[in-house]
Amino acid sequence: MASKVITRSKVDKKYTWNAESVFESNEAWEKEVNQIIEDIVKVRVFQGRLKEGPSTLLDGLNTAYALLSRAQIAVMYSDFLNAVDATNQQSAGMRGKADAMNGLVLSAISFIQPEILAIGKDALDTWVRQNPGLEIFKHSFNDLFRKQAHVRSAEVEELLGLVSDPLSAGRTSTGMLTNADFKFKPIKDSAGREFDVTQGNYDTQLMELPDRKARKAAYMAYMDKYVEHKNTLAANLSSSIKANVFLMRARRQESSLAASLFNLNIPTEVFHNLIETFKKNLPVWHRYFEIRRKALGLKKFSYYDMWAPLAKRKTKIPFEKAVDLICESLAPMGNDYIETVRKGCLQDRWVDVYPNQGKRNGAFSHGSQGTHPFIFTSFTDDVSSLSTLAHELGHSMHSYLTWKNQPFVYSEYSLFAAEVASNFHQAMMRGHLLNSVNDKNFQLELILEAIGGNFFRYFFQMPTLARFELETHQRIERGEALTADSMIDLMAGLFAEGFGTNFDMDRERVGMTWATFPHLFTDYYVYAYATGISGANALAGRILRGEPNAVENYLGFLKSGSSDYSLNVLKKAGVDLTTPRAVEETFAVMEGYIDRLEKLLK
Repeated sequence: MASKVITRSKVDKKYTWNAESVFESNEAWEKEVNQIIEDIVKVRVFQGRLKEGPSTLLDGLNTAYALLSRAQIAVMYSDFLNAVDATNQQSAGMRGKADAMNGLVLSAISFIQPEILAIGKDALDTWVRQNPGLEIFKHSFNDLFRKQAHVRSAEVEELLGLVSDPLSAGRTSTGMLTNADFKFKPIKDSAGREFDVTQGNYDTQLMELPDRKARKAAYMAYMDKYVEHKNTLAANLSSSIKANVFLMRARRQESSLAASLFNLNIPTEVFHNLIETFKKNLPVWHRYFEIRRKALGLKKFSYYDMWAPLAKRKTKIPFEKAVDLICESLAPMGNDYIETVRKGCLQDRWVDVYPNQGKRNGAFSHGSQGTHPFIFTSFTDDVSSLSTLAHELGHSMHSYLTWKNQPFVYSEYSLFAAEVASNFHQAMMRGHLLNSVNDKNFQLELILEAIGGNFFRYFFQMPTLARFELETHQRIERGEALTADSMIDLMAGLFAEGFGTNFDMDRERVGMTWATFPHLFTDYYVYAYATGISGANALAGRILRGEPNAVENYLGFLKSGSSDYSLNVLKKAGVDLTTPRAVEETFAVMEGYIDRLEKLLK
């Protein structure tokens, strides 16, 4: 691997996201943001008037959603621009302006829900029958009345809209601190070669180095920077949790967990079933950790050993080859599906591909109806990057098909559903490649990426973080303080239980792991990774086994957006996440991978 990370200006344009397809220039974006702010008045003229009749209600909704759509596109553009180079001061300023503009828009449309509720369900049902244009809003109306007890007056809703931006200050502060301000010390391997440590290459490259000395140095350099700022980071996350608890109480919910899951009509038992099933199956993880420890020849293993390569060689997979392998794996989905994937990656520049200085760590899919479903990643020409690309393409195809088949009101989908679509691609890819490629080294790499990459992140780290999240929220709800040291102790204790007896616990650094996951600023999101990977493996299994209508049912799920509740669309697709069955099935899939791993390592 290259030891130096190039600047953003030196990245080949064909490997950058197609920003100009959204706005021709930053000046065009600036003009649109200013225009959106001016156009807020077009929504405000409907305030207090929605009760006038079905035509006024329809006009008001269409005007509001048109403005919200434009705002989302502007926010997405600034977010993506900042993510690819957090050191760019212009993009940082644009992101701040976009967030402020979005807060104004949310405040401006906040009167809509209280006024619809004031009309009453019976009258609204009559209006829907009288005006066919309102028919598409029927599910959103029904969902609103389901939430009625927790929707406040127009004045309170306006205030809650106005505070959305300041209440996100902890997230913004942490993002700027860790992505723009953090400068990590370079490290050296056993041969004396120097490597930069950045947010973009830490997970994707440095933790996968075969040299244990280099991995340890990179881990210490990376985590020590977080430890150095532990009090600020803890205060930021604590303030975010307090904001969640404030909103829970403002909406008169019984707990922050109940409030978060209520919005998606998901019973809290789904969360608790996951946690209990995870805890019950920790011996499966202990077995894997022991196999990895012995394969590395260690008496005790450390956190930075989790990604150490066990394969004899690293298969080189250029970006274009990765796209081919993913498309081959998705063949059961049909030609239209795979050609959309191929064109998006190779022609329409959905993907911002390679690492550069200032680029954030991680990977995500991001867009809005009216744009491409863009992908942010740091591709490193290996199996891990192949898997990450497959995962993010799952998100992007979910967005693509939802935007193509749903009106704007249903153009988004829940985080709960999102992780099913992304992990589905990875499950399909393994199902194909493990049975079609005879190269044992490549098979070993695939299985190690499956367990040590995908499953370790989504089926070990995320449920552990969910346990951390639940406890930290409950402490705030009880009026207890959260400090950096108490959060470190909690996190370290949960990981000690998860890793088992032969783990070399570096308590402060391992205990700071929570600070490296910005996901925790989105309330009760991390658990959805684990339910998502469970649903994905169950649905992929149906297709790989050739069950009747499995493909059609799955595509129906992708096309549904939020036109129905997530649990319902997933049930129609073939998986019921209200029971622990899918989680148990996925642990069985993981055990199958562990069995294959043992044989390949002999």
